[in-house]
Amino acid sequence: MQLNVDVILAFASAAVHAAKQATTSIPIVMAATGDPIGQGFVASLARPGGNITGTSFDAGPEITTRQLQLIVETVPKASRVAVLWNPTAPFISTYWQFAQEAAPALHVALQSVETKDANDFEPAFDAMIRERADALMVLSDSFMTAHRATLARLAAQHRLPALYGHNLYTEAGGLISYGPSVPDLLRGATAYVDKILKGAKLAELPVQQPTKFDLIVNLKAAKDLGLELPPTLLARANEVIE
Repeated sequence: MQLNVDVILAFASAAVHAAKQATTSIPIVMAATGDPIGQGFVASLARPGGNITGTSFDAGPEITTRQLQLIVETVPKASRVAVLWNPTAPFISTYWQFAQEAAPALHVALQSVETKDANDFEPAFDAMIRERADALMVLSDSFMTAHRATLARLAAQHRLPALYGHNLYTEAGGLISYGPSVPDLLRGATAYVDKILKGAKLAELPVQQPTKFDLIVNLKAAKDLGLELPPTLLARANEVIE
């Protein structure tokens, strides 16, 4: 296949994989991609090598501690939190491990719910309810993000307060999201496209890591759950969806 383009902008891991298979010479700028080193996209963040650079969504697994803290703040009586994650995602297992380490200090027990197929979502939520989960945390990867509307719908249907990894989930109806700012990462990626088109060498453009984190609250979702959110949480939110 002939690609008569000067640069490729690829959002999330699946698109970067496809672009990487298509060309080894055309510059590829990845946008909001998790674990670019582990997935083999770049040799290092400072010196990507090859024909790929861009922005990384990977804030480090320590972010799960902050996400669990937000769940406890949102649902103070929560004692059991279901964690939905994709075991085939290269970097997500590390996030799950950090969540396990953070849970005891927050006095919550975690229920691991693994799924890699959208057909498993409904049985997964049934398992959460059967095990009496009080809340849900979704560890975000490209698979989960692709099905964000379904996850938000199922969480609402099962009346589970849920926290997600970035703004696309709350825009799809999810209750709360906290994580790297996807719009900020997209702006960084498009800035790299502009630089490459103006003659910048890809080897001189290190992979950018997240520097801006957004807390977004969906008040409509909270109302539908009959959940009154703490004023301190709302005051800290970067965006409140009415």
